[in-house]
Amino acid sequence: MSAEGFRRELLKEGLLQDGGVAGVYHRSFTFEGIVRGVEALVSAAGGNEQHQQLFFSPVMARSTLVDSGYLTSFPDLIGTVSSFAGTEAELPVLLEKVNSGGKWDELLSPTEVTLCSSACHSIYPLVAGTPIPADGLRYEVQSFCFRHEPSSDPARMQSFRQHEFVYLGTEGRAREHREQWLQRGCDLLAGLGLSIEVVVANDPFFGRAGQLLAAGQREKALKYEIISPITSEVPGAISSANYHEDHFGESFGLSMVDGSVAHSACIGFGLERIALALLFKHGIDVDSWPAEIREALSLARDVHSAEPT
Repeated sequence: MSAEGFRRELLKEGLLQDGGVAGVYHRSFTFEGIVRGVEALVSAAGGNEQHQQLFFSPVMARSTLVDSGYLTSFPDLIGTVSSFAGTEAELPVLLEKVNSGGKWDELLSPTEVTLCSSACHSIYPLVAGTPIPADGLRYEVQSFCFRHEPSSDPARMQSFRQHEFVYLGTEGRAREHREQWLQRGCDLLAGLGLSIEVVVANDPFFGRAGQLLAAGQREKALKYEIISPITSEVPGAISSANYHEDHFGESFGLSMVDGSVAHSACIGFGLERIALALLFKHGIDVDSWPAEIREALSLARDVHSAEPT
């Protein structure tokens, strides 16, 4: 099944609703139930660790976008928030442009917030200025994230959720965190009946200089992706495990108690993509999924299709 064919099936069955712009969807309660089941299963996988748990806002400070380096590395993927900052006397000009179909957005001004680019980015400003203990800091975080990648492929949603486990501390423990969670992620996703593969990957850095960054990232094997079929075309990443080296430590001034720059690592689970992979693997009719998968995700049988009692 092609990406477009899968999209048509999802819309036909009402699992997703077209949001009016390529890559924007409204989720049905059934689809959301799958996502929340995956979320609970992922969260439980980290239950034996001591970590701070945070749900981050889908918007973040503009300064975080800049300091993270995301703006310069992926300017084509970001989203900023603008608003009307004019006076009441200037309002008629805006209304005239809106009513005439003109470029009303030219009258808007940037605000101090941007759309969240990656769930882990909001952690680093919280830690800046506070020495990190020798055994490091661990976080479990989730946020709606935005990527400007308009596409008819349902796996390329512009708005989606990342659930991450993040470590800040020494190089050795950061690498260990990445390796441990890569294995946990594989076990968890394979346990849901998904066909998975681990591949060395790189982020989609922008421009010619970005190609060099991508090559270096692959050469050092800093990023691994867990991929799984979402359509019969090229399998997509449903999770990624990353070692950032001291990038965020340098960018945000994160120091260990001994004064050395902190390293970081994370694993991110794409909740919507995992839900899509499950629907592609087990079928559009969620009630017909294997009982063990439904039980693992705490999916109650649809009352509308249940047998009468």
